[in-house]
Amino acid sequence: MNKMKLNLVLLAIALLAPMVLYPVFLAKVLCFALFACAFNLLLGFAGLLSFGHAAFLGTGGYVTGYLMINSGLTPELAIIAGMVAGGLLGAIFGKLAVKREGIYFAMVTLALAQLVFFFYLQAPFTNGEDGMQGVPRGALFGLIDLSDNLVMYYFVLAIFIAGFWMINRTVHSPFGQILKAIRENEDRATSLGYDVNRYKLVAFVISAALASLAGSTKSLVFNLASLTDVHWHMSGEVILMTLVGGVGTIFGPVLGAGFIVTMQNYLSGGELGNYIHIIMGVVFVICVLSFRSGIVGQFAKFKRDNF
Repeated sequence: MNKMKLNLVLLAIALLAPMVLYPVFLAKVLCFALFACAFNLLLGFAGLLSFGHAAFLGTGGYVTGYLMINSGLTPELAIIAGMVAGGLLGAIFGKLAVKREGIYFAMVTLALAQLVFFFYLQAPFTNGEDGMQGVPRGALFGLIDLSDNLVMYYFVLAIFIAGFWMINRTVHSPFGQILKAIRENEDRATSLGYDVNRYKLVAFVISAALASLAGSTKSLVFNLASLTDVHWHMSGEVILMTLVGGVGTIFGPVLGAGFIVTMQNYLSGGELGNYIHIIMGVVFVICVLSFRSGIVGQFAKFKRDNF
């Protein structure tokens, strides 16, 4: 019951937030929150550290952007197409990577993501370093005009809730319990008869598809799909978001994404703008050294020790 009340309070805050804050900024936070939650499904619950998740964020953005500009599809269909494209790319990445472990898995994902980056850099339809500009938002189901920022925010909120629900459902399903078993002791999971690589591959594809969903949505919010979203720096940022919020927690990546995006937004325009990456590096070091369980993990520990 307490959990239900908390969810209702959070939903009410999300619905009323545009009355206080700029809707486009809030939509950006939700896009990155979904991206971080998708990444956390892989790292926090399957124990797989991917350094190439930006490839899926960027792929979703480029596919959706291209379809919105050239095909005349409605936004929901273009977003689904971007999500499917990211899932297929994730299947290719996963098939090549899941048989590796530890740093080897991370390096394979990074190498594959760099191949994707250079493909988008050279491909004529992406406009290279200029990015795919002027992506129209279109009309949802051909009826609801998304050019209004407030309407766009609520559309992004609905997508985030659907993606978050899917992640939460996956984590608390029997499949999610097996992923946790693989994370804790892969050899024991294998000895119990589970096809470990198959479970890891499925988790990778789900994570990639949801990351692409975030990228597809982001391209509509900003009318832009660019190389920034597919660069390895973005893979590093999502790792930071997840660590700051709390790896292996449900709400941690949401808080982490909100913290990092807010910091970037308010510091980049001031005197500290030139030092934003240094500041983020300091935050990363402090997080690793002082509270490795992140914001949510530390709060849960404090609550457990004091109440």
